[in-house]
Amino acid sequence: MEYNINFLKQLVITVYDAIKPLVGLKQAAKKSKRGAGGDVSMYIDLVAENTLIKLLEDKNTDILLISEEIGEKYIGDEEIARKKKKVLIVDPIDGSNNAVRGIPYCSVSIAYAIGDNINDIEKAVVLDLTTKDIYSAEKGKGAYLNDSRIYVSDYEIPQECFFEINLPKKNLMKNLNLLNPIIRKFYKIRILGSSALSLCQIAKGSMDAFINMRKSNRLVDVAAGILILKEAGGRIFSLEGAEIKRPLSINEKFPFIACNAKLELFLKDVFN
Repeated sequence: MEYNINFLKQLVITVYDAIKPLVGLKQAAKKSKRGAGGDVSMYIDLVAENTLIKLLEDKNTDILLISEEIGEKYIGDEEIARKKKKVLIVDPIDGSNNAVRGIPYCSVSIAYAIGDNINDIEKAVVLDLTTKDIYSAEKGKGAYLNDSRIYVSDYEIPQECFFEINLPKKNLMKNLNLLNPIIRKFYKIRILGSSALSLCQIAKGSMDAFINMRKSNRLVDVAAGILILKEAGGRIFSLEGAEIKRPLSINEKFPFIACNAKLELFLKDVFN
């Protein structure tokens, strides 16, 4: 079957319909076993993922699914999926803790790739679970919020730039000292809790940069957001300033810096 952008939108809307009634309920937070992504799965995570898997199985598709809870699972014929190198990278709920507490910042994230590397991602969608807005992108065709084309901001230092940080607890003060030149020059700091949605915020120009220094950041969290950001004219790179070239695997975890084009050199200079 063809994984066009409309089918990916159908997937995220189906997940939305299944889990929206659970958002903010105690039942949603019921703990289960630890998922393949490393976090303890909650009831709402499992409902989201199982809904997606059932839909894919009903469509008789042959694909490798990489998802936060189940890890890596072939849907349909594994031999055909391997031969065609079709991969779906999913975070059924990015920002699960926000979702179960009723904090309006969480999303469903799906990326489609043909290949085995993050640069092989061809299509992506991220659905905002609060507003039901859908961010989407196809490689070489731009990024969209619903039906409107979006672009990153053109803010630069010393304008009133907004940025988000995500820091590990380990070496917290050391990392804050490293960020001091940025904190001094940026106007506002946010810590929001859904990496996929934060990349989309940069893509539409509401945020100007996102510095994620957590080595536990997972591929499934950002796979879709990366393509959407790039297609909106944004930049994403490692803390060392290098291009992010990562295999498509549930085991992939990495920190990153994302920003609009005008802040790229400033942020690279700070870290290197």
